[in-house]
Amino acid sequence: MKSPLNKAFSGWKIVLAISLGLFVSGWMLHRSLSKPHYQYSEIGTHSWIDSNQNGLVDHNDPDEFILDKNGKYVEETLASTLQNIDWNSTVLFWLFIAILAMISRDLFYIIRIRILTKNKLSWKASTYVILLWEFASALSPGVVGGSAVAMFILNRETVPFGRATAIVIITAFMDNLFFVLLIPFVFLFIDTATLFPDTEGASLALSWWFWVGFGVIFSICSLLYLTLFWFPKLASRFLSFIFRFPLIQRWRFIAVEWGKEIERASKEFQLEPFLFWLKTFGSTFFSWISRYFVINAILNAFLDLGFVDNIIVLGKQLVLWLFMLVSPTPGGSGVAEYAFGELLASFSSSMILLTALAIIWRLISYFPYLFIGAIVLPAWIRRTSS
Repeated sequence: MKSPLNKAFSGWKIVLAISLGLFVSGWMLHRSLSKPHYQYSEIGTHSWIDSNQNGLVDHNDPDEFILDKNGKYVEETLASTLQNIDWNSTVLFWLFIAILAMISRDLFYIIRIRILTKNKLSWKASTYVILLWEFASALSPGVVGGSAVAMFILNRETVPFGRATAIVIITAFMDNLFFVLLIPFVFLFIDTATLFPDTEGASLALSWWFWVGFGVIFSICSLLYLTLFWFPKLASRFLSFIFRFPLIQRWRFIAVEWGKEIERASKEFQLEPFLFWLKTFGSTFFSWISRYFVINAILNAFLDLGFVDNIIVLGKQLVLWLFMLVSPTPGGSGVAEYAFGELLASFSSSMILLTALAIIWRLISYFPYLFIGAIVLPAWIRRTSS
């Protein structure tokens, strides 16, 4: 099955793609840094008016505040907050560690994709695949991710489409399995009251959202496992059903072949030894741990955390990332920053500091992929066009 990406970009389309990508990335970054936040202050410039009549102070809603020289709130932006931070050697050291953790995360993903392709993809090709996969994930809702695009990326790198689909199913299964196994483990050592915010309303809402999300992740994990290891014909039947619709019916014969390829790849993967799956899950595990350590490093840069505090932060990140996985917004934008502040509020009383730390986290773990992807995509298309 030919990839739709084969003819998607050429000539001026490549220039347009990189220009739009950089523009959108720059706009999203500017919007995050310039968005106003209202912090409580004895000597303020604004007063809270509760315009939505919910009785809660929404520090990020300009409509909730009016100019008042006797007010108790002061308007700040994340850009101004970042400028006022003392960027000493300790801060810079921990931020460097955070960047290394992000690089480590991608490295383990690259190792995983090479394991799943039996090293048929070179290190260079695997790096392209992972960076573009992350780019697609950054532009997609959390619950969707970049998996759909990843199949075409792998196919363009000469991986048969059915096998590429099976590989994407395995990576999704491994990522979800990590949560399914680790979340109960965390609850054995950290109580619910510690994992969720202290405020009753926020705690109840986040707790409800968390368990609904866990149910979704568990269901997806089970479905992927059954499809890949027990009933690969489910994928064939699903594709055959989908391609019965009039608008795409003419490609049904391609979908049938696609389904057969998935079945063949599934049978091959079922014969893999235990060590193969151990290495695959091991690379998944260390990739996610590296991802988590980014937040730990950022918090250690600005706050005095002990060993137990760092363990609690790791536990809370399982909650945070689950919210992002079921988020309807691209890359979990908005949801990630909100959940970050709510879940980590016990480590600092300053919401503007936590919001600034959330932005630093996103500057390291999210925004770079928007810019890298916009630059890498045209180069990768030229590289694989021959």
